[in-house]
Amino acid sequence: MSQDRSASPLILGGAPTPRAALPQLPPLALYIHIPWCVRKCPYCDFNSHAASPTLPEEEYVDALLADLDLELHAVHGRELSSIFFGGGTPSLFSAQALGRLLQGVEQRIAFASDIEITLEANPGTFEQEKFTAYRALGINRLSIGIQSFQEQKLKALGRIHNGDEAIRAAGMARQAGFDNFNLDLMHGLPDQSLDDALGDLRQAIAMKPTHLSWYQLTLEPNTVFWNQPPVLPEDDTLWDIQEAGQALLAEHGYAQYEVSAYAQPGRAARHNLNYWSFGDFIGIGAGAHGKLSHPDGRILRTWKTRLPKDYLNPAKPFKAGEKSLGNDELPFEFLMNALRLTDGVDAALFAQRTGLDLASLAEGRRQAEQSGLLQVEPSRLAATARGQLFLNDLLQYFLI
Repeated sequence: MSQDRSASPLILGGAPTPRAALPQLPPLALYIHIPWCVRKCPYCDFNSHAASPTLPEEEYVDALLADLDLELHAVHGRELSSIFFGGGTPSLFSAQALGRLLQGVEQRIAFASDIEITLEANPGTFEQEKFTAYRALGINRLSIGIQSFQEQKLKALGRIHNGDEAIRAAGMARQAGFDNFNLDLMHGLPDQSLDDALGDLRQAIAMKPTHLSWYQLTLEPNTVFWNQPPVLPEDDTLWDIQEAGQALLAEHGYAQYEVSAYAQPGRAARHNLNYWSFGDFIGIGAGAHGKLSHPDGRILRTWKTRLPKDYLNPAKPFKAGEKSLGNDELPFEFLMNALRLTDGVDAALFAQRTGLDLASLAEGRRQAEQSGLLQVEPSRLAATARGQLFLNDLLQYFLI
């Protein structure tokens, strides 16, 4: 565990700027990690593990609730605005197991009246009866991992479903009662042409999801693709795909509100918006991360034991580590999230979520504005179109 540096001053021109107590706590969300997949995909760097024929559902739900119990002291009196089941493939779990888990969560923390509850699912795990039961539990949003509709691309990505199953999944989601669902789609796939990428995107749009996550394949360390890299499209092709795809999405009423997120009006993912606006979230499950603010100004990041066997071992703690964010880290931490949003955030949110004066960003803002990466708009913190493309360069201006 790192040393608590929450009281350290931020030096601005030689003058320390103390952190104030937070005027109000941000919205609170819950992330639940279910780490098993049918098969590990070669591009995936998430904490996911190939499932055995029988999953330890009962034991894992018990562990999740015990993990949550240890977090309750820090969120007393607060309510959940959203819940997100991520993975792995959470839809491998039965409706009975998820129902017991949701019931246990609600017994411990109040749900907002309009709570958003999202479940990640893959087309290969879609079963009509099972998904109807999920909807009856109060799960009201699905995120379906399509990635591509083309057989050759799906095989290259190691996916277990085919294009027909992907198309049927959206219809089955609607029949199960889900009127709000996301499709995950990749571009920049091995040997992908502009026509290939736009064909995938047109097929996804034809399925009329309320939300599309459309993002470029990247090669991440500790993956099969990192060690055995496939042939990816040239930079010029990637740029053509990005431009043409964004225009196609806009034409069909999907507004880009984040680097890789597009939604119909009023259908932005509230859980993810909370992340990007530096809201709070409890993380439970193997390898889950959390971030919690305290009224005195302390902001803690936590992470849980990564391997499922260790997480399920009663002799080992759930929490693997905890870090209190220092004043010198907060500008970067806040902006790393907020500047992903296409419209940025109200500048006043910086002080509300960090306890630091907005003036602490003045020099970084000046330099970023001069570079053309940050919009010159005193009341907002927002990247320019160029800044969205070069977000890492933009964030360098706010490293202390």
